[in-house]
Amino acid sequence: MDAGRRQNLISVKKNLLRHPLVIGAGGASLVALLALNATAFMQGLAAPWLLGSVILADMFVIGVGVLVAAREVLTAEQGTLLVRHALEESETRLAAIVEWSDDAIIGMSLDGVITSWNRGAVSTFGYGRAEALGQPITLIIPEARHAEEEQVLARIARGETVEHFETERRAKDGRLLAVAVTVSPIRDAAGAVVGASKISRDITSRKQVEAEAERMRSALTAAQARLGAIVDSAMDAVITVDEEQRIVLFNRAAEQVFAVPRDAAIGSPLDRFLPARFRQAHRGHVGEFGATGVTSRRMGDITTLWALRADGAEFPIEASISQAAEGGKRYFTVILRDITLRKQYEDDLRRQQQELRELSARVLEAREEEKTRIARELHDELGQLLTALKMDLSWLRERLPAGELADKADEMAGMLDHTVSSTRRISADLRPLMLDDLGLAEAAGWLVEDFSKRSGIRVEARIAEDIPLENLSRSASTAVYRAVQESLTNIARHSGAKNAWVLIEVDEGALYVEVEDDGRGIAPQDLAKSRSLGLKGMRERVAYLGGALEIGRAPRGGTRLRLRMPLRGMLPEETQENPTESRA
Repeated sequence: MDAGRRQNLISVKKNLLRHPLVIGAGGASLVALLALNATAFMQGLAAPWLLGSVILADMFVIGVGVLVAAREVLTAEQGTLLVRHALEESETRLAAIVEWSDDAIIGMSLDGVITSWNRGAVSTFGYGRAEALGQPITLIIPEARHAEEEQVLARIARGETVEHFETERRAKDGRLLAVAVTVSPIRDAAGAVVGASKISRDITSRKQVEAEAERMRSALTAAQARLGAIVDSAMDAVITVDEEQRIVLFNRAAEQVFAVPRDAAIGSPLDRFLPARFRQAHRGHVGEFGATGVTSRRMGDITTLWALRADGAEFPIEASISQAAEGGKRYFTVILRDITLRKQYEDDLRRQQQELRELSARVLEAREEEKTRIARELHDELGQLLTALKMDLSWLRERLPAGELADKADEMAGMLDHTVSSTRRISADLRPLMLDDLGLAEAAGWLVEDFSKRSGIRVEARIAEDIPLENLSRSASTAVYRAVQESLTNIARHSGAKNAWVLIEVDEGALYVEVEDDGRGIAPQDLAKSRSLGLKGMRERVAYLGGALEIGRAPRGGTRLRLRMPLRGMLPEETQENPTESRA
């Protein structure tokens, strides 16, 4: 109903003639007129002027009354027409709302025959209006739900309203739909129930979502139960704390590790399981970890972590920490393992390895000492004897006439020269005396030159001359010399190289040695051979002195050996401060 029509209805209800003042004035006038009429009739012909005036006044009043009555009748009819028109518009609007509703709205008689079918019903069930009108409501009701529908119609016939209930309906294509239905009775003008109005909403998607949510809830509950069982049966101790570092989870392994019942541990501060000297630092570390946002990390990568049992005994652990947020709160979970036995085994193994390394070093030293003794005996005693024999043979050769004896003497002289050379070579291979007499630099230079002559492989050597290598300790000089010697021997035997490079220098307070070739290179499996005693010997020598040795592929395709050994402790005190300072 628009504003103009609403104003018309208001004017009918609020007519000026119906104003209380007007009605009061009219009533007073009528009383006065009646009193005047009574006076006129009592005077009669004695006052003809009064009688005439009264007659005229009565006629005037009657005319006005007729006009007012006519106007009221016309106004009432106009109001009735406006109300009827507004009612028709309201019904039209309601019909449009019903027709265009997304919900299926179905009208039917009490015997279940469909009398109305809106667009929502067409969309929901797939039947057109022409297909549905006049059909029984069982058109869309599965057979299993017929009894339910009969009960609903019975309640409607009694004038009851069936509020929201969930059931099933069948679409035209045979699909079963989950729907929410409300059924209300339709009454005639006398109030008698003549039919039913059904509002059905398709809740299939919602039901599917609810079913999926329920399935996920069930799966989550099952997963949580499995996780709880796994955590409780884990061999490692698992402890979860809140942001205040109060324990909220304490599994069975934690009970065994710390010798504390779970009930006694839950709610207590984590500090009770930490030695007092670590508690403050631990709180700081956990706070820093929470601020990083990293989900997990290993704890104590550098140092050993320690925990505290209920009896006050400390024990070593290894642990990892993770964090997760739940309900706006952050929780930290620590998984830890008692490594007391493992640490004992590691300490024992480390001690045994050190003992074996020391024994190996002592064996190597004894071997070097024996080689040195043999080399010196070969060089001194046997060398002197061979030299004397050579001099005697030369004296004899000068006194022999030309002939068979002289030729034999020359042959013996050649063999004697060869023997002297072999003796010198064997002596040098056992222990070059210049290593002890002149130092590492001279010995390494002679080794490289001799190797190049004997093998035919071109060797480029770069040995820093401003390093006091002759002042190196005997063990360090021997280790470096043997590493270079073994590398060159392997190059000659296995590499097939044509060139080799040797570098000896000092870098950042350490002696650096590199031997490289352009041969076929060494395979990883060759490094792991059990009989590669030369390589193992080199590693042991260098490791015992605190150095490191690396063997692998070279950029040129061959093999490269890298040796790095700290000079501290390997030089006299006056040269350790600046090992690269030139010799005076």
